[in-house]
Amino acid sequence: MSKNSPFLDDEYDESQSEMMNEMVILVDENDFQIGSMSKVDSHIGEGTLHRAFSVLLFNSSQELLIHKRADTKITFPSVWANTCCSHPLDIEDETEMEGDLGVKRAAIRKMKQELGIPAEQLPIEDFHLITKMHYRARADIKWIEHELDHILLIQADVDLDINPNEISEIRWVNKSQLEDLISNSPNNGEFIAPWFNEIYSRFTSQWWGHLDEVSSLQDNVVHHIGDVTTSEDNSLLDALKGHAAEVEGRIVTALEKSNHERLRKAMMHLIEGGGKRLRAILPWLVADACGGSSDSLYDLGAAIEIIHNFTLVHDDIMDNDELRRGREAVHIAYDMPTAINAGDAMLAVSFELLSEAEEISSENFRSLVSIIGKMVRKVSEGQQLDMDFENRDFVSEDEYLAMISGKTAAMFTTCARTGAILSGAAPDVIENLAHWGENLGLCFQLMDDLIDATGDSETLGKPACSDVIEGKRTLIAIHALGLDPENLPIFHRVFGSGNEDTPRETLDGVLRELQAAGSIDYAKTKAMGYHQQAHTCLDKLPDSPALSILRQLTDWQLIRIS
Repeated sequence: MSKNSPFLDDEYDESQSEMMNEMVILVDENDFQIGSMSKVDSHIGEGTLHRAFSVLLFNSSQELLIHKRADTKITFPSVWANTCCSHPLDIEDETEMEGDLGVKRAAIRKMKQELGIPAEQLPIEDFHLITKMHYRARADIKWIEHELDHILLIQADVDLDINPNEISEIRWVNKSQLEDLISNSPNNGEFIAPWFNEIYSRFTSQWWGHLDEVSSLQDNVVHHIGDVTTSEDNSLLDALKGHAAEVEGRIVTALEKSNHERLRKAMMHLIEGGGKRLRAILPWLVADACGGSSDSLYDLGAAIEIIHNFTLVHDDIMDNDELRRGREAVHIAYDMPTAINAGDAMLAVSFELLSEAEEISSENFRSLVSIIGKMVRKVSEGQQLDMDFENRDFVSEDEYLAMISGKTAAMFTTCARTGAILSGAAPDVIENLAHWGENLGLCFQLMDDLIDATGDSETLGKPACSDVIEGKRTLIAIHALGLDPENLPIFHRVFGSGNEDTPRETLDGVLRELQAAGSIDYAKTKAMGYHQQAHTCLDKLPDSPALSILRQLTDWQLIRIS
């Protein structure tokens, strides 16, 4: 792409725009070169994986040189980052992999260009490749970093001549000073580059104090970190959108393994109906709030999402529901036996996907299989209770809450618990987040009940008041059934009638009666209680942008009916 690229308009600095036409090295996930591409093309949209480097320069006092990127930078302007971060180019000197010479030569070139450090003060043999990190970080709606980052360490006392077009400020910091800067961001008005935040939290904090033992720090591993995007406005929807493509790709890849076309299409039917993939992304969001994330969380989330859709396929059969997400249920679009078979296959595929996740340790895999297996059992028990309730004249509130604890909340609990486990969180933190997930799930189901009662068919993708028509023992119905029937004549006429063609004006009458009787408010109050308990769990975690996302998710349950 030329310097006249439509992505490089007049709003950008001319010098920075010119450098965006340099050719970077495209690599696969194992760091083998597979081509080249301009910087601008590789940083647009979803990004293309390319080789990069991050230098950590320590002086003889074991202080680290960090810099604040100039506001003229096209990606991530005005954020604090490590000493130098850039790309080796697709030129002869910088593609050489033997001894990582290409990357080291690129580092020397950029440290001269940005920091003004003379090359003779940076002997190439003093650079040490410590590890590699594969990550993504979205800067804004247009630009993204998708890099296989070579993390280089060098210790030297150097002379500096800062290029103001690249750097607005530098600091030499000790470990304590850097910890303060990062832990207080963004409340201190400073922002940390997401890759630097990962490098520090995962690696540098452990390396400090061992700089004279460099060889012991090297691991020769590519750490697949995943998406490390942070949002200044901490938007929940941005977070969901930012991770959706990763889990979606894993879901589709797993389900399309089937060699049988009809079975494959049946498994994909609900997936193709869309959705925010909340359960799929939730483990990653929880792990991020615990301070640890990796690509394995996408595999975990995809497996749980496939299981969730498997339960929906079978639920629609058991509940005789013909619509799901505004389209035909699988047993309607195909047939009953195919839908049952597709659901069974989806359960198998989910565990197959989980077993193939390379970054999940054997110990964690055993824990995940046990936890997810228990979740599937609890969901099944909840579904059985739900069906049993249809044949009973009386269901207590406690029985209903026990049912939704299994049928709905168990999955949220599992997402939170397993996400915390893969983050490496302490046992008490794991239990606290599992409790948060349970309260979130209970609130979620009560919101669904309220939406069913107060929504419309077009919005719901199924008949409005379908729970009332089917005679479902929701908390709203349980409360209403405990009141004088004379005050709820329309409700009692419609409840359990099975008439999906009930006129809208009749359903409006049902809603008016439930509101007047206090049944709607009763369910809302109960939901608010679980909402508050969920926030109490989050109060036990340190504040961070990632925690803010979990708080927004907790509040979103109430916004759904506002």
